[in-house]
Amino acid sequence: MGPKPSQPQTAELFRPRLDEQINMQHPLVRLAALIDWAEIERTFALSFTSGRGRPALAPRLVAGLLYLQHTFNASDEAVVNTWVENPYWQFFCGETYLQTELPIDPSSLTRWRKRIGEEGVETLLAASIDAARRGGVIRKASTQQVIVDTTVMPKAIAHPTDSRLLDKSRQHLVKVAEDNGLRLRQNYNRVAPRLAAQIGRYAHAKQFKRMKKAVRTLRTRVGRVHREVQRQLHVLPEAAQAKVQDLLQRTGRILTQRTKDKNKLYALHAPEVECISKGKARTPYEFGVKVSIATTLKEGLVVGMRSMPGNPYDGHTLAETLEQVGILTGTDRPPATAIVDKGYRGVEIEGVRILRSGQRRGITRTLKAMIRRRSAIEPAIGHMKMDGRLARNPLKGALGDALHAVMCGAGHNLRLILAALRLYCVRVGLPMQPVIAALLAAPVENRPPCC
Repeated sequence: MGPKPSQPQTAELFRPRLDEQINMQHPLVRLAALIDWAEIERTFALSFTSGRGRPALAPRLVAGLLYLQHTFNASDEAVVNTWVENPYWQFFCGETYLQTELPIDPSSLTRWRKRIGEEGVETLLAASIDAARRGGVIRKASTQQVIVDTTVMPKAIAHPTDSRLLDKSRQHLVKVAEDNGLRLRQNYNRVAPRLAAQIGRYAHAKQFKRMKKAVRTLRTRVGRVHREVQRQLHVLPEAAQAKVQDLLQRTGRILTQRTKDKNKLYALHAPEVECISKGKARTPYEFGVKVSIATTLKEGLVVGMRSMPGNPYDGHTLAETLEQVGILTGTDRPPATAIVDKGYRGVEIEGVRILRSGQRRGITRTLKAMIRRRSAIEPAIGHMKMDGRLARNPLKGALGDALHAVMCGAGHNLRLILAALRLYCVRVGLPMQPVIAALLAAPVENRPPCC
């Protein structure tokens, strides 16, 4: 069954429409006029079709909620609750009349993200780029010169320490044993938390010999619980064995890993988390996934964003990032020029001029100015982490990393478009509706930049 049909214009004769109640010069109203919702609905059509059950939600509603969430840095619960209270958010999501009930359960957004997948969120990012082009925020040629850099998207996990990981593993093993009726000779519910707390005190007092001894004791206690659950694994039904076996495997990694090991497990519930060092003085190590970002040289609009699991060398991510830029911008070929930092040394791509920081040979005055402009991507990353949701990824798994990274780029683009449209209308001193009509009627190449 497909999505719900759109509400008829004459469905309610005695209720005023939203466009008769709200200020049509509001930034979100202007932004809604620039987004190609028809293309989003066409792309989401397969994801929103089901063979059973009630009709699916309108694609524009789900796309609008995801846009608003990453534009205004809201959680799943906050974006749904604010949608009920804010008529401008409802108009942005395609509602004709004021709604007084939740449009969707907050937990349903998780399922919708999985249904649209990475291809769906890339469609949302491409639609934001097209909206910026239609609104005159960027020109068509702007996508041929891009700045590329990488950053770390931290995962929503606690700072990993041996004592915390060991005690958390023991807690999960004890709970699994209780849920499945397994009898443990000892569960160490009283001893292990005290040991974990004492290890933190020893570390704070720099009594490292005592701390290491306490860690060994705690590891021994957790190892006993681990082996006892493993010995009784055969008595469980097949449906429960897979889940318990996965927990035993992760706990085994935590028990055997040491300080200098590679590919360590940093979170029991998120095995995909990696430890990444970017050379920062304040945060020498970050725990998450590497993300590659491409922005236009002049305007700073995100035209490519993708998670890079495995912590690859920056230079090895360049070709994949430029390929994504070509797909999202509709040119189907990489941009002509890419400006990068020194972390991309030794990489050459056919048909792409790569300019690196510190490069001197064959550099003209124009190219030198372009290289100096490379640092403009740093504040863009900072805004995505402070104003957006790039600073902490709450989604689960590698798929959650991929979806969250792309949507952070889309949210950054919408914030730029909102600011640019607001500034342009203040400069020209015109009402908003004629401005939008003129922008949409003019050819793309003749539209003036908004800032």
